[in-house]
Amino acid sequence: MKKPVKDTLVKRARGRPRDLVAKEAILAAARALLEEGGQGAVTMEAVAARAGVGKPTVYRWWPDRHAVVMAALMAGPNPGEGARVGASAFDSLRNQLRQIATRFASPTGRHITSMLAAADAESELGKAFRGHFVLARRSEGRAILEQGIADGEIRRDLDLDVALDELYGAVFFRLLLGHAPLDAGFVDKLLDQAMDGMKVVRPRRARR
Repeated sequence: MKKPVKDTLVKRARGRPRDLVAKEAILAAARALLEEGGQGAVTMEAVAARAGVGKPTVYRWWPDRHAVVMAALMAGPNPGEGARVGASAFDSLRNQLRQIATRFASPTGRHITSMLAAADAESELGKAFRGHFVLARRSEGRAILEQGIADGEIRRDLDLDVALDELYGAVFFRLLLGHAPLDAGFVDKLLDQAMDGMKVVRPRRARR
């Protein structure tokens, strides 16, 4: 009989808050179940049993098994973390978008992509992906653009929603269709072209 994941994590993480240890145990349990039996093996009951917690503990963080699956697959540093440290708005966007590309070039990222490709867009898995990842990254992008406007890097009359759709729509379109690589080169070209419409245009000084 397999030991609950939580037992191992508690030994490794003494002194950490019980909530955090339990959450990590749940994510580890979900990943283990995915590897063993695929998406169908991840139920709230199975995750709770494997993690050594009660079902209410699982529901405390995630509304259903699809959200748990997505959270388990996406566990790790978020692409937007630390993006604004010592960087311009455009550097921050480039850093975030490159991290998204890197995440989906990994084995886990390819697993997520294949799962999404096989699922209906309105399935619970698709909704979990949009809510857990796509909208979160878009929200980070909005914060970066707003700061860029405040810093005078980006036009004040920029339509933020259109700019965000242009950037993140292109990234996730390429991710889900798979018609061409989603990599740093694509991200750089995308942002370089988009920047032309975002930058503040400085008036040229007249020559004397």
